[in-house]
Amino acid sequence: MTELVLDTSWVKLLQNNLQISAYLAQPKEPGSYPGIVVLQEIFGVNSHIRDVTERIAKEGYVAIAPALFDRFAPGFETGYNPEDIEVGRKYAWMQTTASELLSNIQSAIDYLKTLPQVKQDSFGCIGFCFGGHVAYLAATLPDIQATASFYGARITTNTPGGSAATLTLTPQISGTLYAFFGMEDASIPPEQIDEIEAELEKYKIPHRVFRYDGSDHGFFCDRRPSYNPKAAADAWEEVKQLFMQLK
Repeated sequence: MTELVLDTSWVKLLQNNLQISAYLAQPKEPGSYPGIVVLQEIFGVNSHIRDVTERIAKEGYVAIAPALFDRFAPGFETGYNPEDIEVGRKYAWMQTTASELLSNIQSAIDYLKTLPQVKQDSFGCIGFCFGGHVAYLAATLPDIQATASFYGARITTNTPGGSAATLTLTPQISGTLYAFFGMEDASIPPEQIDEIEAELEKYKIPHRVFRYDGSDHGFFCDRRPSYNPKAAADAWEEVKQLFMQLK
């Protein structure tokens, strides 16, 4: 199959008096494509997230990555050194709230619905690190039918902005959820992975949980020292299979 040529651009998502930036990638070839929301790590909509957005679009989707920190840090994008990580963590866990994040995601979906080449009833999401946690939240939105959550920490213990742990929202998930974890990830102990899987099974949510031995947090990101090419390649194939159900 010939690789699709893309149009990419930054767009604005309107929320009352707010404007949230988002990176959009879509095939130039006319057609009807499902929409995918890409949810960032703590480092902003950086080159890795933009690359993932484009990789998804090349598979025959219209993909959009909203800037989740734009409400308080417009244009934020940073690297992976310890100082960057500290700033990103502060933004993610001290300055976001679940309701605002869900509003950002719904705004991205609503924007996609305005595009003539987007199928109006086929939406999914994918998120990494902090975005992996947010993807679990996003899975509760009625529009989201397929979710890929990569190494989302604190799902069993916390939610952005406080309140009950995001795991308690599991009964509200209406689509399929795939969760990907590295078994060397100190931020997500194996018992937490088991707890997530147990809740998905308890509420009969269509799901698969992938555990990659020898893989650490961030194993999918080829910009990070923890990148694991074998695990990343396997996970990417699973993501493609998950999103095929939207076509």
